[in-house]
Amino acid sequence: MSQAEFEKAAAMVTQMKGPIPNEDMLEIYSLYKQATQGDCGTPCPCATDLKGKAKWEAWSKRRGMAKEEAMKTYVAKAEELKKKYGG
Repeated sequence: MSQAEFEKAAAMVTQMKGPIPNEDMLEIYSLYKQATQGDCGTPCPCATDLKGKAKWEAWSKRRGMAKEEAMKTYVAKAEELKKKYGG
């Protein structure tokens, strides 16, 4: 998996049309964060920040996943979303 392939997939995700379900968005978000920043090191947002907490939880579940694996999984998920929602 090359950095260029990953960046191309990331650009493709931003171009997607139509509403993408939150579950898919959280998965792609968590893979992106794990691939670009590694393990989540920020404190959990407060319970009233539902969106922030959901994003934090999704990313935290990726703890320990290697950057290369996260990039590979991200590209595969991006391709899956492209087939479902266009891009």
